[in-house]
Amino acid sequence: MNHQNEAVVFSKPVLETFTVANEYCIFMSEAESRSREYLSGYLQKISPLLYLKGSLLPQIHPSYPEASVRFVTEEEWQNIFNTLRQKFNPDDEFWFIDQETHDYENPVKGSLAEHYTDIYHEMKDFVLLYSRDSLTDKENAVSNLRRAFPSGWGLCLATAHAVLHGLLYFPKTKI
Repeated sequence: MNHQNEAVVFSKPVLETFTVANEYCIFMSEAESRSREYLSGYLQKISPLLYLKGSLLPQIHPSYPEASVRFVTEEEWQNIFNTLRQKFNPDDEFWFIDQETHDYENPVKGSLAEHYTDIYHEMKDFVLLYSRDSLTDKENAVSNLRRAFPSGWGLCLATAHAVLHGLLYFPKTKI
């Protein structure tokens, strides 16, 4: 047993990330029953918290990275996406500069629904894998989430949060 990895997977930053990620997943699975206003307010508050927790995740080298599994199905992703797309319309799509490529000449079209659903996908896979009993699963859950943060869900959070801020404080349409 790798005692160093065991200490990392049960560390305060990981447990706090798990708690926030789990809350996000529960909320998103109930998004259909929420109003646009309530959904927007929730995302405005949890997005910076998810970002902070993700930025604090420790580096870990899983003992068996090949044992990692994913859980969110295409159908589940599509259901969350469709719900969010309907809630955010007509303000779902936006243009942004891809911070990874720094291509300021060619903005990219984005979608709040897609960004927040991609974040859900990462959080749900993390929560479900981390919830399994084996240390190997917990190692892979932490490693996967941390590895996907810089150019994946962390970037999605930062981009979507900026757009959401604009919609809440400088709306084209009333939220």
